[in-house]
Amino acid sequence: MTESTSPAATDNKPEGARPGVLSLAIKERSALFAAYMPFLNNGGIFVPTVRSYQLGDEVFLLLTLLDDPQKVAVQGKVVWITPAAGNTNRSQGVGIEFADSDAGKQARARIETLLGGALNSTRPTHTM
Repeated sequence: MTESTSPAATDNKPEGARPGVLSLAIKERSALFAAYMPFLNNGGIFVPTVRSYQLGDEVFLLLTLLDDPQKVAVQGKVVWITPAAGNTNRSQGVGIEFADSDAGKQARARIETLLGGALNSTRPTHTM
């Protein structure tokens, strides 16, 4: 996973730094269900990472979903943080809300098509 951080997120980041780049490969439908965040306005996904992010950081996401060789590329922002030292069994990482753009809408539609009826499940996820 290759990442950097956005200069707009905090003042102490190097000027000219580009938004963080995250790459996530999800191979199983159950893992996609656990990572997807349908409760966000534009949809989103949880990305396990040890890298430190702040709420509002802009990121560029490359998603590989199930057995589809085509990557889904979408911009987004950090809206959820699960720290390492939490007292839950949840994975450390960040929740990324997809941008309100054609790419964001396509990413949400692709994920929801893959999940189908599983969207109504009450199984726990990485965030809820």
